[in-house]
Amino acid sequence: MRSSGRISIENIVELQGAGLPRIAKQLREVNYLKNVIVTVGRAGIEDFKDAKRFFSELPQKPKLIWCTGPRMQAIYDRLKQEGIDVGEDGKGRSAWIAYGYILALENSHVIALHDCDIVTYDRELLARLCYPTAHPNIGFEFCKGYYSRVTGQLHGRVTRLFVSPLLRSLKATLGPNPFLDYLDSFRYILAGEFSMDIDLARRLRIPGDWGIEVGVLAEVHRNCVLSRVCQVDLSDSYEHKHQPLTLEDPDKGLLKMGTDIAKCLFRNLASRGYILTNEFFISLKSCYLRIAQDFITRYEHDSAINGLTYDRHREVSQSEAFLRCIESASQQFLQTPLEVPYIANWNRVASAVPSIFNMLLEAVEADRNA
Repeated sequence: MRSSGRISIENIVELQGAGLPRIAKQLREVNYLKNVIVTVGRAGIEDFKDAKRFFSELPQKPKLIWCTGPRMQAIYDRLKQEGIDVGEDGKGRSAWIAYGYILALENSHVIALHDCDIVTYDRELLARLCYPTAHPNIGFEFCKGYYSRVTGQLHGRVTRLFVSPLLRSLKATLGPNPFLDYLDSFRYILAGEFSMDIDLARRLRIPGDWGIEVGVLAEVHRNCVLSRVCQVDLSDSYEHKHQPLTLEDPDKGLLKMGTDIAKCLFRNLASRGYILTNEFFISLKSCYLRIAQDFITRYEHDSAINGLTYDRHREVSQSEAFLRCIESASQQFLQTPLEVPYIANWNRVASAVPSIFNMLLEAVEADRNA
């Protein structure tokens, strides 16, 4: 059983970063990958050529998808004519288009995804990520990676200070909820690394914004028997770039991420029959603040016991800043409750445009030879 891997370059500067050169070096030693697919976003023609030169030395001969190039834009425009909106450039659309291209190749059984900014990358991480879905006698359809986000201090602010307290707050306000229990069971819910069976990739819708990790898990919950979903510890040491927490602008950095995640959660709950009103969101915000404070006390104690640096004042300030994410997300949800931020799954796309897979193959090949 052969696997395909996907690496996402969201900014061409990452070619000179600390993570990608190490990843490329490690991938040289991996012989079980049928395809290495690299999605390149926010790049002009010269930047795309630089990316092609960078990856041309890998023995797997990676295939690069120029997500913002004119040929791919023509495909997006064709889909829009059929009523399929693929959203703006970003991680969600890049992942979605890579899945479609892998489906078009028809030579892999498993897809593995990770980012290209992992500065502590080791090929064991990829092996552990692929093993549960690639091993023929295990049979998992979806594997979510997790890892410790600790150096001399605790990292993973969005997960620790926002998503985990928000999930507990939603459970406290809504009562017993299998979907929220499922999300809360993941050790690091915002980890970007996962692998999945190729047939599952056909059925999954992909959020086009920062809600991609939570949105994918929600789609897995809808499409998989939970006994075929697992999570695996990928690494003892994991480090990547950190997004800024811009308190002045809720449309940038981690506050933008938090707002998109909250909207994704609210829309998924509404689609499962829960009635979310303005009064509900008032209670939710109060509950979130109380539970976040309890988490912060726990983090302070964990840091003290393990000799880690911990700034309680900063953590409290950041949790209060994340409250703005709930406020913004709830307002947007109440204003447009029927908005569908997901990109259609590939079964629907192929039904609307039967030639779509040939179009993808031709576009990627033409960009390769340009």
